Amino acid sequence: MILSTVRQKIIGLPPATPTVLLDPQGRHINYLRLSVTDRCNLRCRYCMPAQGMAKVGHDEILNYEDLLRIARAAVAIGVEKIRVTGGEPLVRRGIVDFLRQLASIPGLQRLVLTTNGMLLTEMADHLRAAGVESVNISLDSLKPETFALITRGGNLRQVLAGIAAAESAGFRSIKINVVVMRGVNDGELEDFAALTLNRPWRVRFIEYMPTLSEPGWAVKGMPGSEILERLSRRFTMVGVASENLAGPARYQRIAGAAGLVGVITPVSCHFCSECNRIRVTSRGSSKSCLFGRRSIDLRPMLAESDDVRLREGLRRTVAEKPDRHQLSAGSGVLEQIAMAGIGG
Repeated sequence: MILSTVRQKIIGLPPATPTVLLDPQGRHINYLRLSVTDRCNLRCRYCMPAQGMAKVGHDEILNYEDLLRIARAAVAIGVEKIRVTGGEPLVRRGIVDFLRQLASIPGLQRLVLTTNGMLLTEMADHLRAAGVESVNISLDSLKPETFALITRGGNLRQVLAGIAAAESAGFRSIKINVVVMRGVNDGELEDFAALTLNRPWRVRFIEYMPTLSEPGWAVKGMPGSEILERLSRRFTMVGVASENLAGPARYQRIAGAAGLVGVITPVSCHFCSECNRIRVTSRGSSKSCLFGRRSIDLRPMLAESDDVRLREGLRRTVAEKPDRHQLSAGSGVLEQIAMAGIGG
């Protein structure tokens, strides 16, 4: 974008007007969550069934060329931020080269990645060099036994080493995502928040969601207001203004801390009125809402030589975006959603 602006000044042209993508509610849609795989090296209890996901053949997963076409089409119609997700994106072979190509798309302002951190130790430097700006790292417990229970066998030490590697690599920000489950890891809230005292990390507490149609799921849920109330008993919390292209977290800072503490409240206090994102799965389906049942198959559009219909398919996804999801703390058992197959 900077080079383009310089050229325009040299030849005397007015600066180009950025494309603004609006949904029917007038929300500015500028954020794409792009899944590159539904496979993962963990089996987190809130993300996928104990037996894992049914294996999908390589021919059913979009190749990198098609994923790049989708990303370019999205940026062309107004997307400014892309988050690469999975499953676990780092298990896919060739991911660093793909990210490097994504980062070079003209007009893309921010390229970020969500990972479970298991492979970050050896990949953090390569990801940063490829142009990934920030990383979100899932970490639901600081206790080895609890972490292994939630992830069905994950190695906490390995993830902590990955976070250290990410810090050394110099990412713009490191965000730690904690899904709060009452009776499982809610006793660690204060310990997680304390991580921000001396590190410029952003620890985000996420309300537990019933993505696997679990009966009685609400018992495990803890609303964001209760999380903040718990933290305020121990820490002095100070409000923080939101940033451009920020996600759904509402941040506060422990007085004097280097980092931030945030809550993401999809259940108790949905943020649908400010939702700025759409999703594309690794199989080529675009979704306007995580809990929405409607999707658009982009594969027939990818089969065409130009991207006119592909851009229209993404615009249609935005046009069909509902005003809000139907999830609430009083909901019954919902249709099962394996997060690994959608990209979270």
